[in-house]
Amino acid sequence: MKYLFTFHPYKRRFIHPVQTNHGVWEIREGIIVSLKQEDGQVGQGEIAPIPWFGSETLEQALEFCSSLPKQIDSELILSIPDTLPACQFGFETALTETPEPPSLQFSALLPAGKSAIDASIPLWQSGYRTFKWKIAVNPIDEELAIFDLLVQKIVQNLANGAIRLDANGGLSLDEAKLWLETCDKLMANGVNIEFIEQPLPRSQFEQMLELSASYNTKLALDESVATLQNLETCYSKGWRQIFVIKPLIIGSPSKLRQFCQQNQIDTVFSSVFETDVGRTAALQLASELSHHNRAVGFGINHWFQ
Repeated sequence: MKYLFTFHPYKRRFIHPVQTNHGVWEIREGIIVSLKQEDGQVGQGEIAPIPWFGSETLEQALEFCSSLPKQIDSELILSIPDTLPACQFGFETALTETPEPPSLQFSALLPAGKSAIDASIPLWQSGYRTFKWKIAVNPIDEELAIFDLLVQKIVQNLANGAIRLDANGGLSLDEAKLWLETCDKLMANGVNIEFIEQPLPRSQFEQMLELSASYNTKLALDESVATLQNLETCYSKGWRQIFVIKPLIIGSPSKLRQFCQQNQIDTVFSSVFETDVGRTAALQLASELSHHNRAVGFGINHWFQ
């Protein structure tokens, strides 16, 4: 089948810049692709790269879109190379109609630093029960002190809350051990620390594997499994704890389905600050492929107006 292909870039400014170990992020940019059938039906997909996670750049995605003819077919779409994972996702999801996914539990992303403490209250009142906090942004002594206050706020005032910590690969091995020791002690006292996400850089996979076997607090890989090829590699090397999957940059959704169905991995599906176009497709995948009933990391709407 032939499709009339059009695309348009977009820009969305965050209410407050997103601070991570990768730096400060002020504007989310991406591309909406549209595929129109002969009967007039239009399918849409979203290309939302994060190059510092391992996807193509926005410029590479725009160059690829600009190189295509006005009419394309599914054969061309399914031949998009693995070097363009965000394009693979955007074009492939535009081919199929995405139903509204069933309701899922969401995890809310807190701001980095001390402002996370006050930010947790209105998010709890909005219905969130799982919270993710970025670490490895400020000095570790400062963050551990803030974390103590955050735990008190969530546990004492917000009963049954769960906390996730995300280091974006920014900790040293000694810092990772200190965080894990801290979380193990809290968990022994009944605090629900769900996991620490990507404590070490991608290059230190073996050390993360050793850490995952040495502490009670679970670890999750994020940057290490940014694309489907990365995911397959880490699984083949023995990772059996949590995999954070960002659908919009991982690559082909059909290949992701096949991998997850063949290997019953423990997944947390996570946002890349996409629009509703990509979000709907991503949540549909999450509803199909999440097997451990973990909250999905899509509680990010409060970051935009």
